[in-house]
Amino acid sequence: MLTHISIQNYTIVEALEMEFSGGMTVITGETGAGKSIMLDALGLCLGDRADPKAVRHGTDRADISACFDLADNPAARDWLGRRDLLQGEECLLRRVVTAEGRSRAYINGSASTVQDCAELGGLLIDIHSQHAHQSLLRKGVQRQLLDAFAGQRELARGVEKTASDWLRQQRELELLTGARDEQTARAQLLAYQVEELDALALQEGELPELEAELKQLANAEDILRSAHQALELCEELASDSRRALHLMEDDAHAGSAAGNARELLDSAAIQLQEARSEIQHHIDAVEVNPERLQEVEKRLEAIYDIARKHRVKPENLAELHTQLAEEAGALAGGGARIEELQATLAELLARYEADAGKLSKLRVGAARKLEKEAGKVLATLAMEHCRFEIALPRREGGAPHPQGREEVELLISTNPGSPAQPLAKIASGGELSRISLAVQVVTASSSALPCMVFDEVDVGIGGAVAEVVGRLLRKLAADTQVLCVTHLPQVASQGHQHLQVTKISSKQSAHTEMVRLDGEQRTEEVARMLGGVKMTEQTLAHAREMLAQAEES
Repeated sequence: MLTHISIQNYTIVEALEMEFSGGMTVITGETGAGKSIMLDALGLCLGDRADPKAVRHGTDRADISACFDLADNPAARDWLGRRDLLQGEECLLRRVVTAEGRSRAYINGSASTVQDCAELGGLLIDIHSQHAHQSLLRKGVQRQLLDAFAGQRELARGVEKTASDWLRQQRELELLTGARDEQTARAQLLAYQVEELDALALQEGELPELEAELKQLANAEDILRSAHQALELCEELASDSRRALHLMEDDAHAGSAAGNARELLDSAAIQLQEARSEIQHHIDAVEVNPERLQEVEKRLEAIYDIARKHRVKPENLAELHTQLAEEAGALAGGGARIEELQATLAELLARYEADAGKLSKLRVGAARKLEKEAGKVLATLAMEHCRFEIALPRREGGAPHPQGREEVELLISTNPGSPAQPLAKIASGGELSRISLAVQVVTASSSALPCMVFDEVDVGIGGAVAEVVGRLLRKLAADTQVLCVTHLPQVASQGHQHLQVTKISSKQSAHTEMVRLDGEQRTEEVARMLGGVKMTEQTLAHAREMLAQAEES
């Protein structure tokens, strides 16, 4: 249960510290005093969205903390324990919001996410807001309320997740199978193209080698003709050089110039002989092979034809081969993905059918019980002729739905013999307030949470009905802590603890204070709520009587 709250610089609260006990705590105050500020601040600790405008004017940040006793809350202790955040039997939630819009959250002194605070908050406290009677008109709220009453929130979340997973993967399967004909045609084309390139079996470096060989084979006869002519010229030159050398040997002069000439002629003869030898080697190496020439030409023609077909350069065929093979493999993998999705969908559908079927049975049982219990409460709220029903029409179509097999809709008949119809069509404002209150009281009584908050849920009622509401809330407080913001003296008088909110204004600023009322202070507050600003002995006596009756009940 909630044991302490501390609020610093939040809206018009400068500093507020308040201790809480078990039973029913009522919070009262004049309109505009800020009765709901404490609950709004508490909501921040429980993961509500932060608004930087809520930081008190002139300060840099708001700081709110709330302490809870976990002695009777094993679910919250288990949640904290799994995250190494458990510290004895107390839990401290803290939220800091800066004027710049930054927000930080803490659980037992450790920095945490707002989502974690909200998840933990769901195990600590249940808040029924003053707008609950309006939200009760929404089918989503009606469904969540019934699932909570049945104690099957986790099962409902599981059904929602399974259905969402099924729908997501079903969409993927439809996309894959919808393009399957197109993909099949593409796969067939790719298979043919890859097979053709496989058959070509172009090797790395083969193309330039073939082109060089073709050039050599195609020009072999011209090369041989030129080589033979060069060989003949070398022989002629060698003969001439030998004749010149012979003539120089007959020269009787042995001068240096003649000697040098003889040496050069001798060297030329030797070099010409070596040239003749190399040319002959070249002639011997040149192959005139028409058959090989035809083979090379045919091979190159096959390469060039496939390159033209794919509109790529011949030297890029190897890269194209790799790309086409990879695409073909990916398309083949698409078929495997379809098989995988089909297997997963079958598994998800089986799980959904089992869990949704179980949830349906539990919803039916909870609906009948809620109808009965809410009907009893409505009878005490001067709606004894009202018939409250919960319809569970089955959804059309067989596909898994995130909210289960059936819809949930609250129906009401306010006149005997009239058929029950949806709340929005039948209930007036006052009737809707009482119906909402009856449903909230019944669902709260089945809640395992140790703290229930009712924020002006008694709006729209008064008189004897208000007294019944007060007694209902007090009765509820026998099993759980109840915090109730109210403007009704009949409800306020039923509290075990009474807190008064006061707004204090000056020319410079305004701030809110909260004080605990006891004895005569409480009598005066209830009397104020009964009779307005002017307090009489009659209203004071009435207030004392109401408080005394509450203590006796």
